[in-house]
Amino acid sequence: MLVSVVLPLLNEEENIPLLYDELKGVLVGLECDHEIVFVDDGSTDTSLELMENIQAKDDKVVVVTFRKNFGQTAAMAAGFDYATGDVIITMDADLQNDPHDIPLLLEKVDEGNDVVTGWRFDRKDKFISRRLPSIIANKLISVTTGVSLHDYGCTLKAFRRDVIKNVKLYGEMHRFIPAIASGMGIDFTEVKVNHRPRRFGTSKYGISRTIRVLLDLMTVKFLLSYATRPIQVFGLMGFLSGGAGFLIAMILSIQKLFFKMPLGDRPMLLLAIMLIFIGFQFVTMGLLAELQARTYHESQNKPVYFVRRVIGGKAAKSEGSVGNAPT
Repeated sequence: MLVSVVLPLLNEEENIPLLYDELKGVLVGLECDHEIVFVDDGSTDTSLELMENIQAKDDKVVVVTFRKNFGQTAAMAAGFDYATGDVIITMDADLQNDPHDIPLLLEKVDEGNDVVTGWRFDRKDKFISRRLPSIIANKLISVTTGVSLHDYGCTLKAFRRDVIKNVKLYGEMHRFIPAIASGMGIDFTEVKVNHRPRRFGTSKYGISRTIRVLLDLMTVKFLLSYATRPIQVFGLMGFLSGGAGFLIAMILSIQKLFFKMPLGDRPMLLLAIMLIFIGFQFVTMGLLAELQARTYHESQNKPVYFVRRVIGGKAAKSEGSVGNAPT
């Protein structure tokens, strides 16, 4: 088995040598082959030079350099693309994740889990600016997605390659990978990992990310629940709105016809008309979204199901294959 460690980073010149030495010591002790994939997200210090020097001495190191800063999600996506391991482990490069937890993650993968996420049980960060927003976000994400984890923000995770290769990342969605992958019917678990205080450099995270996380959470919820059947969410809202408008219009009509009540100065009449039109627009939007969903899946050959394994038969495919039926 080949284990790939993906390290997205930005301006971590003081941490890189220490991280490499500690990480290499752990990986050499494993009973499997390994590679280290550094992804430089547009560093402006000497980080790139340090990584290139390391790579010149160690052919198990890969250095991927961005033309500019694209963000952690893009850096992680690039790491997944360039990693060749059967199991891919992600870590922060600030020395706060402990490389000595890697054997624990691999042990859980060997037990049959497709995704293993770290839980910074004793987190060494400021409470108000870092831990409190994280606690709130984790609760909200767990309730919204139905995937209950204590720590979505922990970068220390392990993924089977056949799972992560089917996950496409955009925006700030790297933290939602377990929730996104859950749509494939994966097995996942969470383990307590060591978390260390930052020794060098400055944190790239801030409370301002909370808003972006909430917006991405809306996208993830829609993708998990309605990506292949958008008419069910837009159509439902359309029927509720149109039904409410029709009911109000019926009541007003009865009042006008049987009780001779005037309608010219009744705001409820305008509300009824508006709700009926909004309902019609929602249903129309759902139908258009259905056409777009079909175009999205069919033009790119996107799977609508994921197969764990097929036993027997000429059409048998490898474990973890996607839902493109053989011809």
